[in-house]
Amino acid sequence: MAANDFKDYYQVLGVSKNASQDDIKKAYRKLARKYHPDLNPGDKEAENRFKEINEAQEVLSDPEKRQKYDQYGQYWQQGATQSQQRSQPGTTPRGVGVDVGGYDFSQYGSFDDFVEELLGRRGGAGRRTYSYRTSGSEGSSQPGQNIEAAIALSFSEAFNGVQKDFKLGDEVIKVRIPAGAKPGSRLRVRGKGQTSPFSNQRGDLYLNIELQPHAFFSFEDDNIVCEVPITAPEATLGAKIDIPTPDGNVTMKIPAGVDSGQSLRLRGKGWRNPKGDRTDQIVKLKIVTSKELTDKEKEYYEKLQQESNFNPRSSILDFKF
Repeated sequence: MAANDFKDYYQVLGVSKNASQDDIKKAYRKLARKYHPDLNPGDKEAENRFKEINEAQEVLSDPEKRQKYDQYGQYWQQGATQSQQRSQPGTTPRGVGVDVGGYDFSQYGSFDDFVEELLGRRGGAGRRTYSYRTSGSEGSSQPGQNIEAAIALSFSEAFNGVQKDFKLGDEVIKVRIPAGAKPGSRLRVRGKGQTSPFSNQRGDLYLNIELQPHAFFSFEDDNIVCEVPITAPEATLGAKIDIPTPDGNVTMKIPAGVDSGQSLRLRGKGWRNPKGDRTDQIVKLKIVTSKELTDKEKEYYEKLQQESNFNPRSSILDFKF
């Protein structure tokens, strides 16, 4: 990698060099959602930015790779390769059979030492060892780097399961999403990550599930939640009303005397889980009033107001500032 090609992975993710793993994960997910190709169709700049974000996350989320990156900078991969070889008995000695762009990087303790050498600030004028990879050198058997990306699903797709075409650069991958996928869950697609230049093996692709907003349903822990409007008479007297669920409408009994904001539970009508069971659906009641009353309705309400002794504010009348 040329010096002018160096990417500051911390800057790419917008985090400091002292950022925790949790900070790095949060920054990655936020940027991945913003620049994901599915959410920016045809935007080449967003696609390139998305690739940079994945590249940075792949290194900084791995403690070992991050340590090498912090130590060697843009030459972290070469430094990591030689460190591994020195730690294994019988491997190629320093300066032999390792292609590091003309330098035996193992002689440097850090990237700063390497820079000092280039600037002529280190003592000694001895000739440096140049090395190259011979045809007989064994390549690494390690697969390429893993890739992490986000995939957006509708509630219906996530609940029922779906097969989707996921675009990864110029490649279109068919991905099977199992029924019951939830926001924040992770799907592993084997062999669809980056290709190792040494072993020609691919790493894995990890897809973070995101759900598009739904007009009626939302999540609360493992359950799904909805808000249902009811009338004042229904709240006072009780009623039986139809409630939408993922399986279609069901009839729910509203007990007499409920309040606005009160929650009722439909057991086994919530989200699917990996065992095939269902969580619950939480129904939050909201009392609404009509803005257009007929003369007869208005007359009834006026009569009810005159006859009723109920005062919902009686408990607050003695409060003092």
